[in-house]
Amino acid sequence: MALFRIGDAGEPVRDIQERLHALGFSTAPDAPGVFAEGTASAVIAFQKSRRLTPDGLVGRETWRTMVDAGHRLGDRLLYHRMPMLHGDDVADLQHRLNAIGFDTGSVDGIFGETTLRAVLDFQQNRHMAEDGVVGPEVLQELDQISRETAKMGRHHVRERVWLAALPQSLVGLRVFLDPFCRDDHESAESWTAAGGAALTVREAGAQAFLSRSADTRPAERLRAENANEVAADLVLGFCHPGTDVPGVFYFASAQSHSEAGSAIATGLATRLGVRAAGRTMPLLRATRAPAVVVSLPRLDSTLGRAVVRAVDEWFGGQATKR
Repeated sequence: MALFRIGDAGEPVRDIQERLHALGFSTAPDAPGVFAEGTASAVIAFQKSRRLTPDGLVGRETWRTMVDAGHRLGDRLLYHRMPMLHGDDVADLQHRLNAIGFDTGSVDGIFGETTLRAVLDFQQNRHMAEDGVVGPEVLQELDQISRETAKMGRHHVRERVWLAALPQSLVGLRVFLDPFCRDDHESAESWTAAGGAALTVREAGAQAFLSRSADTRPAERLRAENANEVAADLVLGFCHPGTDVPGVFYFASAQSHSEAGSAIATGLATRLGVRAAGRTMPLLRATRAPAVVVSLPRLDSTLGRAVVRAVDEWFGGQATKR
């Protein structure tokens, strides 16, 4: 899709403004269909509320998140299809199912195969038609038995178990390294950082997997799927901040966050002298393994090696605390 910013005008801008208003973000004093300072401020406020890069630009990820935020559980039928349904209503469904023991995996707002299995299990358990479709009857049944919606979900339990059983080092782990590639400069520098990281991962006795080759630029979602396919134990990404702040990012959304990712990011950020922050970028949201992304203005092999050493030290430090 096109990138919308200050100075743009027309029906697409009017649509953006209407969606922002519906979500509680005022674009005043901008006229309908005119992208000026008021709309940019509303976009930034929305991005901050959703852990997106607060740049005031409406690109693919911000637009997708804006559309997702407009879906409320019960507004539409939910089921598994291709392309997969996604939205805040799916995330709400996942949260409710997880809270009562039906495992949807992470609360990522995507109605995938794991969520389908959880719905089918729920329907079987409640002696309902096992069609995988979430409509009024399924929601009514959910409401009747979901009195503890704040209960910890299974994905949080898994992450706490992962943290409790953390090994003393990276030895034997499968470490997935992802050099971001949103432009030529980032592609080259992140590749150099990931290369240095890969060498140090192998020196530490672990297996290193790179998400791409030096001359390719697969989409971030495809790289996340690759991490899942190789059954990674840990995901480390490298990118430039762009309009975002430098830091170490972990998955966090309005509905959920990665406890393991947060712990690793906090430990790593302390060692790198930056801040840890939650984000919803696809690499963090769609990977099953704990994942962090190091986002710094300068990326090189020295940094890549330092990141892996810091993570290895963090593993050892956590083990001594037990």
